Amino acid sequence: MNSELVDLPELTETKVGTMRAAVIAAPQTVEITDVTLPEPGPTQVRIKMEGCGLCASNIPVWQGREWFSYPIAAGNPGHEGWGIVDAIGEEVTSVQVGERVAAITYNAYAQYDVAEADSLIKLPESLAGVPFPGEPLGCAINIFKRSDIKAGHTVAILGIGFLGALLVQLAKQAGAKVIALSQRDFSLTIAEECGADELIKLDDHWQIIEKVKNLTNGKFCERVIECTGKEWPLNLSGELTAERGKLIIAGFHQDGMRSINVQLWNWRGLDVINAHERDPKIYLEGMQEAVEAVEAGRINPQPLYTHTFALENIEEAFQMLQDRPDGFMKALITF
Repeated sequence: MNSELVDLPELTETKVGTMRAAVIAAPQTVEITDVTLPEPGPTQVRIKMEGCGLCASNIPVWQGREWFSYPIAAGNPGHEGWGIVDAIGEEVTSVQVGERVAAITYNAYAQYDVAEADSLIKLPESLAGVPFPGEPLGCAINIFKRSDIKAGHTVAILGIGFLGALLVQLAKQAGAKVIALSQRDFSLTIAEECGADELIKLDDHWQIIEKVKNLTNGKFCERVIECTGKEWPLNLSGELTAERGKLIIAGFHQDGMRSINVQLWNWRGLDVINAHERDPKIYLEGMQEAVEAVEAGRINPQPLYTHTFALENIEEAFQMLQDRPDGFMKALITF
């Protein structure tokens, strides 16, 4: 073999009984290190990770806040993982070694993570080789179900990231007219490809209200889903919701208190729904339905996975998640 013509990847040796994991050692500083390989408890399974999605909820711990203690636990806050079961606890009978799963775990920025056997779903052969960050896909399904969208509704979706784009697809499948609102031109293009009927730039508050008013003959929208997690779009969402309509809070509001126009919400008689789930059983139901939705073509997340990084490059991935440059929608760490 002519070695001059072969570009071999750099190999990182891992000691027996250890695994490679990302550790946020300090704000905006990630170290890749060897840590002890976790062993599953009696009711747990160990998963050899194939990949893990990056979630916007990771941004505060990456940026740094006074309430976080560093270093963060190895693999944390990765929670969008999928992979192959490689070890099971003595009481586990529901899953076998070698089965491919998506799971609710919390330290998935690592080669392995453990999960309770009742906190995972099996992935069918039809999805073999396909990335499946089950937690955010299940989250989209659960938010859609809480939104109670019917055929003929006009639905405004504010914030077209990964979640917003999936909700555009689901709302269109339900027979709704979809108005997509986003700051980024790239995101509006994605929304259009996902089936949105109308595209509006998130820029001028009052102009947006007038545009939506004109598009709905002055009635506004039966359903409005706020996906940004920011104060201004949350207040704008109230303005865009029709009388007796439903305002669904899907954005993760994690950076402090909110001032909102409760008078408007009262006057219009809005139902305001916080669509974040905390019951693991509901999470799993959403994840299982997401499998079925992908198989049936109700959602197609594949074009939304825009960037893939090796674990060694996770610091770059976090920076991109924070900056959200043109072309960025969803990043995956793959192993």
